[in-house]
Amino acid sequence: MAEPAPSAAVEVEPAGGELIAAWTTLRLGGPARRSVVASTAEELVELVADCDARGEPVLVLGGGSNVVVADEGFDGTVVRVASRGVDVDASDCAGATLVVAAGEPWDALVARTVTEEMVGLEALSGIPGLTGACPIQNVGAYGADVSQSIATVRTYDRVERRMRTFPGADCGFGYRTSRFKAEPGRYLVLEVTFHLRLGTLGAPVRYAELARRLGVDLGERAPAADVREAVLALRAGKGMVLDADDHDTWSAGSFFTNPVLEAEVAERLPDGAPRFAQPDGRVKTSAAWLIDSAGFGRGWGTPPATLSTKHALALTNRGGATTAQLLELAARVRAGVHETYGVVLEPEPVLVGCVLPPVA
Repeated sequence: MAEPAPSAAVEVEPAGGELIAAWTTLRLGGPARRSVVASTAEELVELVADCDARGEPVLVLGGGSNVVVADEGFDGTVVRVASRGVDVDASDCAGATLVVAAGEPWDALVARTVTEEMVGLEALSGIPGLTGACPIQNVGAYGADVSQSIATVRTYDRVERRMRTFPGADCGFGYRTSRFKAEPGRYLVLEVTFHLRLGTLGAPVRYAELARRLGVDLGERAPAADVREAVLALRAGKGMVLDADDHDTWSAGSFFTNPVLEAEVAERLPDGAPRFAQPDGRVKTSAAWLIDSAGFGRGWGTPPATLSTKHALALTNRGGATTAQLLELAARVRAGVHETYGVVLEPEPVLVGCVLPPVA
């Protein structure tokens, strides 16, 4: 693909404009040198390619729900993704194929699939952010993740400067990771194609808490609408459904990923620690359990940055916090878990212009 010219259709905000905090769910982040809005895939490619050609740093920002930006801000261009569009091709024999623009709000897409009797995304209800971010993180919850439904991901490769479409099998999906996350910044996700079956019964329930809520056994199915309602209720009870009036939702969701440990390391955990055997012989445990059991319960910390009062895995801005204060909280929790259990927790959000100190 030839190097695109800069788009003339997008207004650029001058330096010293709105803080990045206005575009993140944590309400944290200093100023951008400039910001632009890309309303189509073509504009997104043009804007980023132009910055690349000029050697200007770029931060591509979707819903701002999985990012922590430094108080100093971003000395470059913030490109905010606002592309829209959902094309649906459905038949009784083949199921439904949805081609979704990167800027489509994720939960609205999930709600539409449930309403229109397409099955596979219902357990991923209530997750904030945009569709284009989902394959990067291989977003998941309640025993499901997007890799189970993704057919292809259409991207712009900033290294080779060309369009590339990856089948789901070539996306390198793993627990909260993908080839797109493994090479941060290389690929711009433009569209995601999902393949879903048609029907009213959801996918088999694979998460014990959700099964109990629905009154079914693990592996059984429940109506997709009931699954969505149950997931939204569970997430809301943990402060994981966005609510501007609830500071427990002023977070980046789960701040640490669940550790996947070598079997001998997992054996050293206390008897009550959750253990989930993995296909490769390793064992996944619960970051929330480790945090809580190490003495960092819900609400722990000194305002304005504390753990959520509803879920120990979420770090929250109680109003007026800085990124530095949030990261200090994260570092203390991480160090405490390592001291208690010898496990190093890894952050799930993308850290922009800031880092967590290494665990001693």
